Amino acid sequence: MTIDMSQFFQVFFEETEELLAEMEKLLLAIDISTPDPEDLNAIFRAAHSIKGGAATFGITDLTEVTHVLETLLDKIRKGEMALTAEHVDAFLAAKDILKMQLDGHRHGAEVDQEAVADVRMMLQSLSQEIMPIIAPKAAASNTNADEKISSSAPASHQLRRFRIELPELSARDIGALTTELGLLGAISKTALDAKRFAFTLDTEEGSDDIVAICSFILNPNDLKITQEAGAVKTAVSHSAKSTQQTTDDELGYGFFDPIETIGGGQSSDGDAKDKEAEQGYGFFAPFVPKEITEQAAPIIHEHDHPPIPISEVPPNSGAHPLAKEGAGTGGDERKGFARRESDKGTNSDASSSIRVSIEKVDQLINLVGELVITQAMIEQRTDSLDPMLHERLLNSVGQLTRNTRDLQEAVMSIRMMPMDYVFSRFPRMVRDLAAKLGKKVEFITHGAATELDKGLIERIIDPMTHLVRNSVDHGIETPAVRVAAGKSETGKLSLSASHQGGNIIIEVSDDGGGLHRDKILAKAQQQGLPVSDAMSDSDVWQLIFAPGFSTAEKVTDISGRGVGMDVVKRNIEAMGGTVDIRSAKGFGTTMSISLPLTLAILDGMSIKVGEEVYILPLGYVIESLQPRAVDIKEISGQGRVVKVRGEYLPLIPLYQTFGIGSSFTDPSQGILVILESDGKKAALFVDDLVGQQQVVVKNLESNYRKVAGISGATILGDGGVSLIIDVAALLRSSRQLNDESLYSQ
Repeated sequence: MTIDMSQFFQVFFEETEELLAEMEKLLLAIDISTPDPEDLNAIFRAAHSIKGGAATFGITDLTEVTHVLETLLDKIRKGEMALTAEHVDAFLAAKDILKMQLDGHRHGAEVDQEAVADVRMMLQSLSQEIMPIIAPKAAASNTNADEKISSSAPASHQLRRFRIELPELSARDIGALTTELGLLGAISKTALDAKRFAFTLDTEEGSDDIVAICSFILNPNDLKITQEAGAVKTAVSHSAKSTQQTTDDELGYGFFDPIETIGGGQSSDGDAKDKEAEQGYGFFAPFVPKEITEQAAPIIHEHDHPPIPISEVPPNSGAHPLAKEGAGTGGDERKGFARRESDKGTNSDASSSIRVSIEKVDQLINLVGELVITQAMIEQRTDSLDPMLHERLLNSVGQLTRNTRDLQEAVMSIRMMPMDYVFSRFPRMVRDLAAKLGKKVEFITHGAATELDKGLIERIIDPMTHLVRNSVDHGIETPAVRVAAGKSETGKLSLSASHQGGNIIIEVSDDGGGLHRDKILAKAQQQGLPVSDAMSDSDVWQLIFAPGFSTAEKVTDISGRGVGMDVVKRNIEAMGGTVDIRSAKGFGTTMSISLPLTLAILDGMSIKVGEEVYILPLGYVIESLQPRAVDIKEISGQGRVVKVRGEYLPLIPLYQTFGIGSSFTDPSQGILVILESDGKKAALFVDDLVGQQQVVVKNLESNYRKVAGISGATILGDGGVSLIIDVAALLRSSRQLNDESLYSQ
């Protein structure tokens, strides 16, 4: 029997990445002068969980770094050492190293071993700077020495004693439970009859922790736990050990050798078992992905007692490798990599979410899209039926329409992700960038729970990264400049997200010096851009999106090359969005991005040219009208314009753009649809308006090829294919044919 371990490794990778992200978030938010004990404990638990999971799968390089990291964290959380900014910097550096090592195992990425060694040395140095002062611990009380199996409970004078009666279990399960429960405290075993046993456990933990551990092996309903009245007044003795070993024993990870002994030398039989546990609890071979060379693989030791093959482990084996993950931490904060159904049933705090691959979600969305199309076909075919003769059928179709719309909205919500997925990337970047530039920046977020389609949320990360870097580099001033201007020396940078209609508005705001109109105009003239002093502020701000435009006085590794803002705008427009700038000199700048909530389904207007039907995204449509002949003017060599309420707009004949036959060539006989994109307007000449409807967007490139002026396709109710017009691209190409003065407003 062969077990595919890749699924377990994948869960470990995902859990570890989440723990690293949570650790970084807590470190960036922590108050160094008066740190919250809960925050310190949460950071410690994250490091501790990563160490336990890495040891479970034999990934020793992660284990070694987290071993030193949690030793230092443990001293700080216990008050044996004061938290400093140097500690936070070291912890963040360790997080980066752990992420690099994780990527090395997950994707075969290159790992800088020198950087790993430097961080380990730095953590060890910080850990040894102030030696902790610990009072000698009293000798352990002598209770049933012959029956005593393990003693790893934390030193305390107020322990609780639990009696745990077990159902009939195999010897292997009894041994595994003994080891697991022994991590919580001092444990002894007594026989109830020939096949049943009971444990007596002295521990500071609660009964929930006991149930959580036992749930990996047996049904909690078969478990009987009673607590003896009164506190157990006892103290646990510890032999003289190094500080790192003491910390490990108190955490319940006494099976780890000190770092200096990993992978080398002869060992006693007990040490061999310790190393065997470290390599994966005797069940997992060290993890060596295909991308990693043999030189990078962890050393595998041969022991007198070889690991039990996975195929020989019973399904409910007590030595379940994933049980170790939660053994040393509180029950509510424990995050195991796998849980039995019986465990889930007894834990009221169990996660209510499941992991589903994005491929399955996309497949579900595609199927719902097909259902929407089929429903539209049915509805169109029943429109011609007599409502009196086919009343019941039409009522059923109406019910199907409502249910399909509800199902469509529910399925689309699965694909939505909170903006916190994007926002959480920036606190660390802002902190490091501000320190590099000698600035003080307070980072604030609003609306992190606002949801956006996953396909868009991944594509918005790069543009937002550039905008945030620009705000820190160009927007917010140095402390001295801010104080001289009467401001606080700490600048404010905020990210916000909110829903407005069918769009999401994302804003990057700073309270810095604002944009300099004169400097931008001077730079634009120098680059040969058409500008004038009469331009409005909004038009001047748009100049910074010109390719190669930069007002930075010197080029740095952060900015100043003029590469980026034009890409930002192009990427946002490619997602069907717009970017706007508001700025006031001396008060700050706000970059506002407007995006559709999803690209999978959009509200569209059906238009007809000849025999072809096209879809216009409704977000670009302002109005539609039939012009008078006197309002249409011909400009020599530049095409036609139309006068709409005193404003001349370029006229774009769609039949000429796509080279198709048209029913009308005179705009006064057809329909003009007024479109607006990027603050510019144009009139699109079409034959007729068909109607307004929601359409399911199909990717044209994956099914055919990229077509200029077309962003996608959809299937209509009659089964025909209709192309979706890329309005932004259409107007850009039109501006290349027409003079910019035509767009003056």
